[in-house]
Amino acid sequence: MFSRNKKYILDGGTGQTLLEKGLKPEGTLWSATALINEDFHDLVVETHLDFINAGADLIVTNNFGVRKRRLLQNNKLDYFESANKFAGQLARKAKELSNNNILIAGSLPTHADTYQSRFFNTDEEVHKGFYETAKILNPFVDLFYLDVISSVKETRIACEAIKNFNKPVLIGLHFRKNAHLPSNETIADVVKEIKNYNCCGIIAACVSPEIAKLVLPEFQKQNITYGFKVNAFKDIPEDFVISSKSSQPTDVLGILENFTPNVFKNFVESAANEGASLLGGCCEVKPRHVKALKELQLT
Repeated sequence: MFSRNKKYILDGGTGQTLLEKGLKPEGTLWSATALINEDFHDLVVETHLDFINAGADLIVTNNFGVRKRRLLQNNKLDYFESANKFAGQLARKAKELSNNNILIAGSLPTHADTYQSRFFNTDEEVHKGFYETAKILNPFVDLFYLDVISSVKETRIACEAIKNFNKPVLIGLHFRKNAHLPSNETIADVVKEIKNYNCCGIIAACVSPEIAKLVLPEFQKQNITYGFKVNAFKDIPEDFVISSKSSQPTDVLGILENFTPNVFKNFVESAANEGASLLGGCCEVKPRHVKALKELQLT
């Protein structure tokens, strides 16, 4: 699906863009609010379209917050199936409206707390959770995206859970400042585990540009297509857990100063020149940042 000899532009942070556009999140649901509350469905389509029109070759479905544990925290468990289905449908609608042959990646978010490696469920429950989400999204997506995964174990469970859907898997791994996963494992550890699965690439997911710079040389050592979705948070503490007291992550994590579209463009250009193929953003990377990449000669 992806070649190491080509460059692909991924979308940015759909959730944070929705907040910028006026989404009022409920509790800790964050961007999932826009799927549960149908008044915001047009805004989801508009946001996907903004990234497509900015030049994205791939968009990710907006269901990162549709996790059973988080739904339970907000008394919304009954929306698990419908919200995931809307995520697929709205992404597909945006693709159709754009008349662009972009790829849709179905988000399979971590079952741990974001940026943490410890499960709150049994391995069997995690396996079932990945399978259930993938089954709902399957009719609408071209590939699956393991969305901000923090351990080899969860990567393996997810790949095993979805293998029978016979679709490529893009693996999004979170890293800390030591270039290791939160589980303290390495990229090499992950690559050993995924050899028997249909993995089309690995990216550093929701990491700062600085951490991406540390991780990319480690990716280069592996025989796999690689890249990143960088965020523009100021800092993610190692003990960070999303708080029910704030529905805006930047209240705690801050925003990088002067993270302009031009700064993002320069970072992407440098990483692409060093061999990265999958080039995108995550939280606080907006359509205007992705649009700036049009100035680059990416092939």
